[in-house]
Amino acid sequence: MSRSAGPVNTIVKVLLSLMYGLPLLWILLTSFKSSADVFATDSTFVFRPVVTAYVEALDGALLDALQQSVVIAVGTTALTLAIAIPAGYGLARTSGWAVSVGLGLLIVLQMLPQTANVIPLFQIFGDWGLLDSTLGVVVADSALLVPFAVILMRPFFRAVPPQLEEAAAIDGASVLRSFFSVVLPVARNGVATTGTLVFLLAWGEFLYAVNFFLSPGTYPLSALLAQQVSAFGINWPGLMALAVLSSVPVLLVYSLTYRLLRDGLTVGAVK
Repeated sequence: MSRSAGPVNTIVKVLLSLMYGLPLLWILLTSFKSSADVFATDSTFVFRPVVTAYVEALDGALLDALQQSVVIAVGTTALTLAIAIPAGYGLARTSGWAVSVGLGLLIVLQMLPQTANVIPLFQIFGDWGLLDSTLGVVVADSALLVPFAVILMRPFFRAVPPQLEEAAAIDGASVLRSFFSVVLPVARNGVATTGTLVFLLAWGEFLYAVNFFLSPGTYPLSALLAQQVSAFGINWPGLMALAVLSSVPVLLVYSLTYRLLRDGLTVGAVK
């Protein structure tokens, strides 16, 4: 069994690397092509690289869109964690049928298609004056990601021994103090893991951004990419250059938190 596991694992890794690596390579190569070289059969891999697409992207609305994406992702992460942390802790420390019902409702909310919420949220935000505002998109993204974050946070809080809280209570600590001084520091890896995943999901969210921002000048990076597709055609080098530039912050966050995500998701999966 062990002898066959080695070659099989190697073949699977090679296939997965090709499956995910070749599209990324094509995106990178296309971003350095001119419009004439994109569809030329003799310049698939051998061509004269140009940086025109990157120059046009940097001279355009890239910086404004980047700032908008950072504000939306950070705001969504903060608001989602502010709701998911106490909710996940409450579900972890409560037993009975209410917990099963609550978890079932969270799972059902995860199954609802995002498109079903666009029209109701558009009407609500119109009444609240949140259309064409960053706050409206942050609230919408948070509502979308809170069920996911609560489900993810619950196993981390369940992994914290209740005896720690009992010891803190014996020392005279209140419930809030024991939570912030004992439970939260122990579950900090879970909070960081959940926050990282919420940030990555909020960074690439497109549907709410393109519907709730009425002015194209306020679009984040995800919606700015869609502007490269028009009725007159697709600016492939510009689209791929923006895709590469918008992926850099995500790759940095993922690289810095890879070990945390790996360990945190493993703990959350087995507890």
